[in-house]
Amino acid sequence: MIGMNCQSDFRECALLRGTSSKDRYFFMKRKCMFMSFIDEALDPIRIPRFVKVRQNFPRPCVPDPAGELRTGLETGRYLDSVAPGMTVAITAGSRGITNYPLIIRTLVEAVKRRGGEPFIFPAMGSHGGATAEGQKNMLAGLGITEETMGAPVRSTMETVRLGTAANGRPVYLDSYADAADAIIVVNRVKPHTGFRGAVESGICKMCAIGMGKQKGADFCHAEGFGRMAENIPAIAAVTLAKKNVLCCVALLENAYHETAQIELMRKDEVLEREPALLKRAWELLAKIQLDEFDVLIMDEIGKNIAGTGFDTNVVGRYNTPYASGGPKITRVAALDITDVSHGNGNGLGMLDMTTMRAYKKFSMEQTYPNAITSTVPLTVKIPMVLKSDRQVIQGCVKTCNVLDPSKLRLVRIKNTIALDEIEVSEALLPTVAAHPHMEVVGAPYELKFDADGNLF
Repeated sequence: MIGMNCQSDFRECALLRGTSSKDRYFFMKRKCMFMSFIDEALDPIRIPRFVKVRQNFPRPCVPDPAGELRTGLETGRYLDSVAPGMTVAITAGSRGITNYPLIIRTLVEAVKRRGGEPFIFPAMGSHGGATAEGQKNMLAGLGITEETMGAPVRSTMETVRLGTAANGRPVYLDSYADAADAIIVVNRVKPHTGFRGAVESGICKMCAIGMGKQKGADFCHAEGFGRMAENIPAIAAVTLAKKNVLCCVALLENAYHETAQIELMRKDEVLEREPALLKRAWELLAKIQLDEFDVLIMDEIGKNIAGTGFDTNVVGRYNTPYASGGPKITRVAALDITDVSHGNGNGLGMLDMTTMRAYKKFSMEQTYPNAITSTVPLTVKIPMVLKSDRQVIQGCVKTCNVLDPSKLRLVRIKNTIALDEIEVSEALLPTVAAHPHMEVVGAPYELKFDADGNLF
């Protein structure tokens, strides 16, 4: 059996450059011996039964996002200055924001009705491997293309320097956006995963980092996350003051990943109003409503979920010392990286374990530009890699130091933006039963795995 397992591994090793056949043989022999020990150590580990649990959260929801946005644009007269032939640049970031394509398409149509010529530009800092094509591909993965939006997508990494912020940081803007007659800024407002401030992720961050491309993001991050709460609004203030920003569209989501609020602001209102929106976003934030447990299994992480692959506020693991909170968890693992992330494995470094499937998706070219730009290499380190979903779960159980299997407290989630229904092990049933906002759905069951040890 070991020999059979080693054959494919040896073929993989033979692709390594600069090694002799003899070196490769002994390398793979050691690898096969090591892998056999992993199998022997983990195969006997029992995985407890799970139950489905529904988490209940406040659920404000916008029933017709496009209609509400159109009404807001008209009543607020935000597009009155748009004249025939006027070019209008509309931001599009890398997050999987609910109704994002719908919101952007609605803006495109509104500008066209005024005779304007809208276009979309990727506003995502260094994401997409810090390349124009990579950023355009990220938007396509989110459903934002010229065909679906009815407007060109103009992608470049070239920037123009707009000036200097009050704190001395240089301010940059995407060159296509700079050349446009006007700009519309769109972003979701939510707590940041790496720092705390009056404004975190939202309109100001989009102006300072997203619209500044890799160069702007680099200067904003250069002093580390300890200065981000100061740098973001200072840089954003320059962009908002110097450019013809028609309006800013702030989106808030509820815990069910639904649009909860659409807030339109004029550019001179952003710095004053965004802090209140952030406070509201904290109130709406989805979370795991348990203070402490042993193992968290996430089915997936990805850049469409959070900049760090998963929302650190939900998991309680952070890549900087400038943010804290969340549950206390002994072992955390992720089983996969979302396809729309194109191999960007940011977040793996904060985990204890992951699968070979996720590891093989990991792309240095897509991932490392973020770490270099943000100056936080922790997020792109590689955790323990195991061959299957089953082994990852068993590895977490084995290393969480709970000797009595009946007391193992495990939680499984799809990702950190899908938390209305989760799975917990039977040991957590008393805690769930006592919680006013959690309820058990159905009877206990065993997790089902295929022949390769991966979850169905």
